[in-house]
Amino acid sequence: METWEAFILGIVQGLTEFLPVSSSGHLLLSKEILGIDNNGGTTFEVLVHAATVLSTVTVFRNDIAKLLAGLFKFEYNRETEYVLKIVVSMIPVMVIGLFFRSEVETLFGKGPALVGSMLLLTAVLLLFSHFARKGEKPVSYSNAFVIGLAQACAVLPGLSRSGATISTGLLLGNNRNEIARFSFLMVLVPILGEAFLDLIGGDFSPAKSRITALPLITGFIGAYVSGLLACKLMIKLVSQVKLYWFAIYCAAVGITAIIYSII
Repeated sequence: METWEAFILGIVQGLTEFLPVSSSGHLLLSKEILGIDNNGGTTFEVLVHAATVLSTVTVFRNDIAKLLAGLFKFEYNRETEYVLKIVVSMIPVMVIGLFFRSEVETLFGKGPALVGSMLLLTAVLLLFSHFARKGEKPVSYSNAFVIGLAQACAVLPGLSRSGATISTGLLLGNNRNEIARFSFLMVLVPILGEAFLDLIGGDFSPAKSRITALPLITGFIGAYVSGLLACKLMIKLVSQVKLYWFAIYCAAVGITAIIYSII
């Protein structure tokens, strides 16, 4: 992998992790277009995902600090309740990660056709959420579990995690600003957990990845900076009810990917 290719992929990861257009799908399509093989392990993917985690922590640093401060009071307060809801939302994706990880990984070799189909599904979800009645409900425990199910489904390449979770929350009648915040915070632990599994499984290995240090560093920086911008932009767009533009984009890219796979 060349340095400029790593930088492009890093930007793609950072932007699409938070915008509802599927980071995994766009990474696969970008590698396909650039002619980059996937035989170097998951080292690069782990690093750029870590960069997006860092950008999330940066944007929500005050929120995270308040949640941790409340949690370590060791009493049932507003912050403890919020953290428990995040834990509930993690249950479905944790089950997928622990028991069906190998099956999910095989899906990433299915090519552009699957990615295109899942992007079309993302477009449908975003359109449904656009026309959903505006709600002001806080995220409940049951809402958190259903949103967690949406996140678990989004392990499919092309199905946007943020698109699925935010759309599900909006369809459940949750407050727009609240569901955007919850969606971004709930992904922190699963991504870190996935990285941990890669570490103990030996999948994360810069030496075995055949990628030199400079592309890895460049990709990390590109993902972090673009992730910062995309995270802040997405929060603003959700509050302004402008998700339908992403539905149009996902539909266009999805159809293009399917046509490309046929040709």
